[in-house]
Amino acid sequence: MENKPLSSFKISRFINEEAYGGVILIIATITALFWANSSFFESYHYVWHEYKVGFVWGKINMVASLHHWINDGLMALFFFVIGLEIKREVMGGELSSFKKASLPIAAAVGGMLLPASFYAIAMINYPEYIDGWGIPMATDIAFALGLLAMLGSRVPLNLKIFLTALAIADDLGAVLVIAIFYTESIDYNELLYAGICLVILIAANFAGIRRALFYAIIGFAGVWIAFVYSGVHATIAGVLIALTIPARTKIDEESYIDKLTIYLNKFKKEETDAKSTLLTKNQVHLIAEIQGLNEKAITPLQRLEHALHPITAYFILPVFALSNAGVHIDGQIMDLLIHPISIGIICGLVLGKFIGISLFSQLLVKFKIASLPEGVSWNQIYGVAFLAGIGFTMSMFISDLAFKDESFKQIAKVGIMAASAISAIIGMLWLGLTSNKEE
Repeated sequence: MENKPLSSFKISRFINEEAYGGVILIIATITALFWANSSFFESYHYVWHEYKVGFVWGKINMVASLHHWINDGLMALFFFVIGLEIKREVMGGELSSFKKASLPIAAAVGGMLLPASFYAIAMINYPEYIDGWGIPMATDIAFALGLLAMLGSRVPLNLKIFLTALAIADDLGAVLVIAIFYTESIDYNELLYAGICLVILIAANFAGIRRALFYAIIGFAGVWIAFVYSGVHATIAGVLIALTIPARTKIDEESYIDKLTIYLNKFKKEETDAKSTLLTKNQVHLIAEIQGLNEKAITPLQRLEHALHPITAYFILPVFALSNAGVHIDGQIMDLLIHPISIGIICGLVLGKFIGISLFSQLLVKFKIASLPEGVSWNQIYGVAFLAGIGFTMSMFISDLAFKDESFKQIAKVGIMAASAISAIIGMLWLGLTSNKEE
């Protein structure tokens, strides 16, 4: 029962949560834009950027704005869930074998390299903006799957799985980019302390410790706080902690079925009063035994992912959008859209993503390294390649790391929203029209 539980995480449930989360994300984005461009703009700025919360404990000062807590705190939890997803997919999902993983990984690589290249080319005459090259590399899985879900049965489940695997591989690439290229100064003593704590978590995994509370305490007090002070973005801590979470069951499948059958048979044999809704003491005891058995049969990794994924989809990402998407349009919108930063991001997300994903997918299939998912056509791959140009959450997150100048950040966010809207419209029209023809 080593790999089966990992693959049993319902992909349809994951996709549905991302889809519904995408709808909430859209509502949060629209709310932020209206709030930031209304007469209440000052309140928007105050709530997210000036209002301070936190605690001080000895030399540890954790007082910061809500915006900072969201981007370094809540988003660390979001990246923790991404880490769990990556580990699950590698161990027992769509990235668990070369045959399964080659196409979405190649598509993700193409969808990162070409957008960054397009942006860099657009910045040839504007070297002061080159730091934003990582912005168009990301795909917002919630938005993309949310729109794909609107097409219902007109698109096959395998296409949604392909987009999910592509986006997860894309997330891994974004994590590496943030860790390697968007870290300015590093405190190696803090990183050493974080490394020691990670070794403790890994050792605990091998020792069979499965309590989530243990990993939460060491992960927060040791790894996350150390990363906050190290100079490496704290979200990377979330991914690293996730990779230490146990992904093994305490009981094999055959033993689980045998014991469960015994408990169920004993439960059936218990005589209960037909007039009473209460269980016997033995039945209550058996239910407790079954619950304990179930705990042994599911991996801590899956249990945490199952519990935290709805929180990230329905709460963390919408709150991030509410606090980050409130771009105050001070001046002519066209001036912002034709700014080199915006043009570079639009070229990267709209053209770079489409060409990169389509080209790398075509090459792998042409050289027989991979094959298209069953029931999926090239037209549908092209449509998904456009939808992958919806960068939004991750792109906005990287823009905050890439630029120090607030005006550059604002321009980048306008470019991200424009590019995401263009990619969404083209992708939906493409899939809608081609899916109807193929039916």
